Amino acid sequence: MIEFRNVNKAYDMANGQNIVLKNVNFKFPERKNIGVLGVNGAGKSTLLRLIAGSEYPDSGRIIRKGRYSWPLGFTGSFHPSLTGIENLRFACRIYNADIKYVTEYVKDFSEIGDYIHEPIKTYSSGMRSRLAFALSMAIDFEVYLVDEIMGVGDQGFQQKCKEAFAAKRENSSIIMVSHSMATIKEYSDVALLLTGDNLEIHDDVDHAIELYNVLTTAST
Repeated sequence: MIEFRNVNKAYDMANGQNIVLKNVNFKFPERKNIGVLGVNGAGKSTLLRLIAGSEYPDSGRIIRKGRYSWPLGFTGSFHPSLTGIENLRFACRIYNADIKYVTEYVKDFSEIGDYIHEPIKTYSSGMRSRLAFALSMAIDFEVYLVDEIMGVGDQGFQQKCKEAFAAKRENSSIIMVSHSMATIKEYSDVALLLTGDNLEIHDDVDHAIELYNVLTTAST
């Protein structure tokens, strides 16, 4: 369960504030796969980071019950001076996961070889994303937060990611951000539309996509 109570979030920009959420009171539907739609800059990735707890609202409360992943495309929680292995161990302690199992799983899945023993700051962005995705698949969550992660790596690695993710979805739900409407339709039961600084839930995903297309056209 996730509930926003009087949540406000804004960023200071050169030409003023970009208000992402303003006095939002919203309860997310439970046990539903949710596709998040919104024009560029609407705050879709910010929304995922707020849910994950990797970013905080300016004011208000976010109430969570259950185990939520970090956004699958998000690598900002890694400490750059620590090695891949050291970062894995840190995550395992936070989530009370088996360090030996997680380490072996991530070594095999990520395909980054001996780099797992090197500091994260020496990694390419693709290697960091592979490590983050492998780690998220190694730990069981009730809700997975997804931010366009399926594009990581070559075609073979992408297929492996999709298969691992499909297995996780059998027992978990997702909240997904994607610019691909085909992906949203494939994975989502309902759609969450960010309109201005507000959130709207739509049971009809196709209708939500139509509204999103109207907003996209208006913003160009």
